[in-house]
Amino acid sequence: MSGPGGSITGMDGEREPGPARRAAAPQPRTGGQPQPGGQPRTGGQPRAGGRARAGGQSRAAAPEQLGFDGMPERLFVCTPSKLGTYADCPRRYRYSYLDRPAPPKGPPWAHNSLGSSVHNALRAWYALPPQRRRPEAVAGLLKGSWVTEGYRDDAQERAAFDRALSWLESYLAELDPAAEPIGVERVVAVKTGVLAFNGRADRIDSRPGENGPELVIVDYKTGRSGLDADDARGSQALALYAYAAERVFRRPCRRVELHHLPTGTVAAHEHTPESLQRQVTRAEQTARDIVAAERELADGVAPDAAFPATPSNRCGWCDYRRNCPEGSGVPGQDPWAAVERAAAA
Repeated sequence: MSGPGGSITGMDGEREPGPARRAAAPQPRTGGQPQPGGQPRTGGQPRAGGRARAGGQSRAAAPEQLGFDGMPERLFVCTPSKLGTYADCPRRYRYSYLDRPAPPKGPPWAHNSLGSSVHNALRAWYALPPQRRRPEAVAGLLKGSWVTEGYRDDAQERAAFDRALSWLESYLAELDPAAEPIGVERVVAVKTGVLAFNGRADRIDSRPGENGPELVIVDYKTGRSGLDADDARGSQALALYAYAAERVFRRPCRRVELHHLPTGTVAAHEHTPESLQRQVTRAEQTARDIVAAERELADGVAPDAAFPATPSNRCGWCDYRRNCPEGSGVPGQDPWAAVERAAAA
């Protein structure tokens, strides 16, 4: 679900069907390893809990990590969208990541299509050789990237295309076409004691810093206006991108920016190591809450109790509103409503 307040939800590359997955810590390999002489080891007796195989060899039963003292817990595999979905509404998290088959979604949202189209065009811009990054190329890039779903009619779609084209032309006119980002829609990943995090940053720039090159996380926005430094400071996704990028590229990455294309404004924040760590700690706590809820579900707690809904006006924009007893009581929004409101503003 993406509400009317931002660009497309899930630009971090999340495509995670199925139950929430957790990456297991590596286990030592047992049995069947060659000895220095080249002969495989053979075992005459099966290990406790193992199953004897033909020829006297045994296959150890898969260890249950959480059942042994001293064994590390499995890392929780996540993206910013996954964490944000649970923080917004645990019920929606369950519908999105746990229930299989997943409940049917509502129709596509026009504001998601608009945001995706702009992101795709910007990615295509940076895929061009620098000498071809010229103003006259923008219209063709947007046309080739355009997503048509969710609009009320052809007239609304055409008006949205024209607005998006003007945003892109104004935005790209301010950029140096020869400048090459460190990454465009680049996946960055990092592990902590709790998380195996990965996410797709819209853009990662390298800019001069006091002690050499520093990285900057850039996130494109096409939704609501009024973004400011508090929005950049409070964005957990941007902080996690910065935390991961610093470790992937081994360069300082403290600055995060929200580039709002409709207004041409940039909302920025300079993190410190401490503020980034606070966001990581917050993400880890969300992961613990998710794991605890999943355990309750496995122990027989009713699904709606383990993953309660958080009803609000945002339910009107939820893909799963019709499936949710609480959310269905909130009036639903037309798929094109956010684009219509933005055009009237």
